[in-house]
Amino acid sequence: MKKRLRLNEMEFDRVVKRAIKRIPPEIREHLHNVLITVQKRPAREVLAEISPHRDESVLGMYQGTSLRDRTLMYPPLYPDTIVLFQEPLEKMCGTIKELEDQIEITVVHEIAHFLGISEERLAELGYG
Repeated sequence: MKKRLRLNEMEFDRVVKRAIKRIPPEIREHLHNVLITVQKRPAREVLAEISPHRDESVLGMYQGTSLRDRTLMYPPLYPDTIVLFQEPLEKMCGTIKELEDQIEITVVHEIAHFLGISEERLAELGYG
């Protein structure tokens, strides 16, 4: 049985920062106007909306207006945000290295969908 990680806020934030630094520049450059925040776990309403199947873990989510849906007439009202859920991430990882890897993958997938990056391109970058 895998030992579950339990980090305090500061430790988890350090792992997030290291994971983000590993993201390829062509994706990372789009994070400059995106807030990355951490919550302990997703709210029940979020779980019901995102993951109706209880066997799926929600590790993160993107909140905002995708580039495809933006117009000059209707700019986004709030900043784009990627929310990482600490407890599900820790639960799935047994080591700091695994956690760092999973955070990197989660952030890349969230920003890639916002940017319209295909699953094929994600696979080419090693995230498929």
